[in-house]
Amino acid sequence: MRLNQNILLLGKKVVLVPYTSLHVPRYHEWMKSEELQRLTASEPLTLEQEYAMQRSWREDADKCTFIVMDAEKWQAQPGTTEESCMAGDVNLFLTDLGDPSLGEIEVMIAEPDCRGKGFGTEAVLMMMSYGMTKLGLTKFEAKIGQGNEPSIQMFQKLHFQQVAVSSVFQEVTLRLTMSEPERQWLLEQTSHVEEKPYRDG
Repeated sequence: MRLNQNILLLGKKVVLVPYTSLHVPRYHEWMKSEELQRLTASEPLTLEQEYAMQRSWREDADKCTFIVMDAEKWQAQPGTTEESCMAGDVNLFLTDLGDPSLGEIEVMIAEPDCRGKGFGTEAVLMMMSYGMTKLGLTKFEAKIGQGNEPSIQMFQKLHFQQVAVSSVFQEVTLRLTMSEPERQWLLEQTSHVEEKPYRDG
């Protein structure tokens, strides 16, 4: 999605930046992990395929992707490279043609030393706020592997309710509908977030 290609979102623990070709080598290394392939239901790609995927995600109007950065490392720049600040990614897929107000949200904290610190929680809150205020979304869904208990619990803490279980795909679907109280709650949770211009690197 081109809408977010020139902005970054600055939070307390994480910074969200657009997924650019600069990030592909590190992302490619992450996705060699069998654990991450299992948790994200992904197939390993070649580096060339990963670059093609990054280009398509930037061009496709139904995908919004940010790379999740460790804010503490990010603030230490220029002493550190952007690639070394990468912690994971967060995505919104607007793939329900019958309901343009629904976004499927995914988050992956790929760096092991970045897990368990609340990075995923803040990234999801920031992405939902972006989806609600910039993309007009009023409903969010998360599809999570049945064995990924930490992720299921995280979404439940963010007010998502389980709506379906697929034994075929071994996944749980959770949903959050943005009523007015939920909307106010989300805006309060993300009131600290700043939107700034982004330049590659």
